[in-house]
Amino acid sequence: MQGGTGALGRMRAAWNEARRRWWVRWGVDLALLALLFAAVTAWQTRRLPGGGTPAPDFTLRTLAGETVSLEALRGKPVVLAFWAPWCGVCKMESSNLSQLQSLAGDSAHVVSVAVAYDDEEAVRRFASEHGVDYPVLLGDDSTQRDWRVNSFPTVFFLSPEGRVERAVVGYTTLAGLGWRLLL
Repeated sequence: MQGGTGALGRMRAAWNEARRRWWVRWGVDLALLALLFAAVTAWQTRRLPGGGTPAPDFTLRTLAGETVSLEALRGKPVVLAFWAPWCGVCKMESSNLSQLQSLAGDSAHVVSVAVAYDDEEAVRRFASEHGVDYPVLLGDDSTQRDWRVNSFPTVFFLSPEGRVERAVVGYTTLAGLGWRLLL
């Protein structure tokens, strides 16, 4: 038993010595922060479609009056952002979606679906005030229900074949959107 206690004591001493180094403390802190972030993300998206499941289909009208079906977007990756005009976080994220659209160019579709709005004018006002230059589709309660969206913004990343590969809830930086698009 003496050897086990001695080995444990040496491990504790080595750990205490390592903790005195700034880069070890920072590394442990960053690892814990990353673990916490991953756990919160997993919890937020636990009920959303993902993991390669087929995306719920829709045909929705744009603000310009055209109709767009999810089927028509196949062949390229799709970033599909659900938002509400009253959502403050959605306002902050809208410029990131515009920048992603510019960076992605013709290699991906960046599309948004407005839901949980009182009238179409609120959606138009949001798009105008925030310089939205990506397609805005007008969703409804059934679209929101089919996609199981209950928090805003919620962004889905679809494969070119129309499968939901991943989702994220809440504000996402341009780097976060781009990274998830490339995965």
